Amino acid sequence: MDLEIEGNVALTTASSDGLGNAAATALAREGVNVVINGRDGDRLEAAAEELREEATGDARVHPVQGDLTNEDDVVGLVDETLEEFGRLDHLVTSAGGPPSGPFLDTDDDDWYHAYDLLVMSVVRLCREAADPLQEGDGGTIVNVASRSVKEAIDGLVLSNSVRMSVIGLEKTLSKELAPDVRANAVLPGPHETSRIEDLVNQAVERGEYDSYEEGLAAWGEGIPVERIGDPMELGNTAAFLSSPKSGYINGQSIVLDGGAGNANL
Repeated sequence: MDLEIEGNVALTTASSDGLGNAAATALAREGVNVVINGRDGDRLEAAAEELREEATGDARVHPVQGDLTNEDDVVGLVDETLEEFGRLDHLVTSAGGPPSGPFLDTDDDDWYHAYDLLVMSVVRLCREAADPLQEGDGGTIVNVASRSVKEAIDGLVLSNSVRMSVIGLEKTLSKELAPDVRANAVLPGPHETSRIEDLVNQAVERGEYDSYEEGLAAWGEGIPVERIGDPMELGNTAAFLSSPKSGYINGQSIVLDGGAGNANL
């Protein structure tokens, strides 16, 4: 399917690896000019080189190093996107997950850092991007959050609590920026990112599984489709939500968990 976004410009955060990288890859494959972001300069450059191999048409990939908890870095991301490409059509926000742990083991610093990382980064990005997104012909915002906003996950009090703010913001923006900009969220369950790969390999080394494949299959137990997600499945969903093909989808939070959740809504 041609998503009709070739030649557009997208800013994707936390995109040197993981789900943010999958979103950037899917967009680049559609011929979108993509700005990618990460804290590690070497890893970011390596990701940019790989993405250039995936890009179609005349699409370009521009890496911008920066920390999403740093306000100046976040503002600079949007400024450099506009300086490089002269426009911004799509914003895909993503960030690494906060530390796991129960409520009584979580101190104030943990809460403030999680809020800066997961919420204020999105607030600042959307604030800076709002005008250029509205100036284009069908701007979009896609927030990559977590299924934890639908169902609390044991041991993830920070994710369970703080990510809810992103969904409230996304729903608000879907009304305040309409009809020029659509805002949606995707709520992933487990996907085969480098984080999951590391956890499975560590379990194999401890002797819990005989092979990586066995350990990965264990992660899929209890999921109706009997596996965890491929990151590109999320990436393709983000690209679809960034396209006119999804033009009547606005203000929604779409769960990508293979049917594992029990929430009716």
